[in-house]
Amino acid sequence: MEKLSFFKMSGSGNDFIIIDNREAIVDEKALKQFIVSVCRRKMSVGADGLILIEKSEKVDFKWRFYNSDGSRAEMCGNGARCAARFAYVNGIAGENLSFETDAGIVSAEIIADRAKVKMPDPGEMQTGFPLDLKGGPLTVSRINTGVPHVVIDVDALEQVDVVQKGREIRYHEAFAPAGTNVNFVTRLEPGLLAIRTYERGVEDETLACGTGSIAAAVVTAEKTGWTSPVRVQTRSGIELKIYYSRRPDGYKDVYLEGDARVVYRGDLWEDAYR
Repeated sequence: MEKLSFFKMSGSGNDFIIIDNREAIVDEKALKQFIVSVCRRKMSVGADGLILIEKSEKVDFKWRFYNSDGSRAEMCGNGARCAARFAYVNGIAGENLSFETDAGIVSAEIIADRAKVKMPDPGEMQTGFPLDLKGGPLTVSRINTGVPHVVIDVDALEQVDVVQKGREIRYHEAFAPAGTNVNFVTRLEPGLLAIRTYERGVEDETLACGTGSIAAAVVTAEKTGWTSPVRVQTRSGIELKIYYSRRPDGYKDVYLEGDARVVYRGDLWEDAYR
């Protein structure tokens, strides 16, 4: 049987299959089905997403990032940290590195088992954005942090039906056709948020979302005047730290810092993806 080497990595509970595809070892013709198959939990490795590390003529490497449903995404903050550490561990890049993504070139720094990644500047922010939902009108915030996000302030985070409400907003006509990720946020103390996220492409609540945590931090900073950095407590219980500069033309120099854990490495047998 043909076998494919891979790493299983986790960024704050957001887990990924990462494959060194610099020699084009993955079959492009059946790529979507391959991704869906290997990301199935209990039937295969299981993951929120899959990352292909490939050659770049500009920087250390480039990636292709895919959600577990096989859809391609421009950016993933937790995935970016894991990709950076994967490249460092495998000798593809040094402690300070940069790589190509669909959202532009991203730079990163490896700090032991953690990574700090410079993310795309957020844009398209609107606070006080009205939505008509089945349960009545709701005011939210929207922002693009490499991918689109909605941020909703709630008082009782544990009581939110993240999947039901998140799915309704994710597919709302206001965000068609691409849809949006949805974040429910509670302020715990100055500079500290708790977050739960419904992720587009995974179509479920995930244990963490890096771009969602950035969205929550920046939207909250806009509303409250909080200064950098903002800590975000994810569903996994692990904290992410978001740094930013506030300027007249928006938020710049956004960095996401957090764990980038190597869980294990192994070989994918054909059984795992057929």
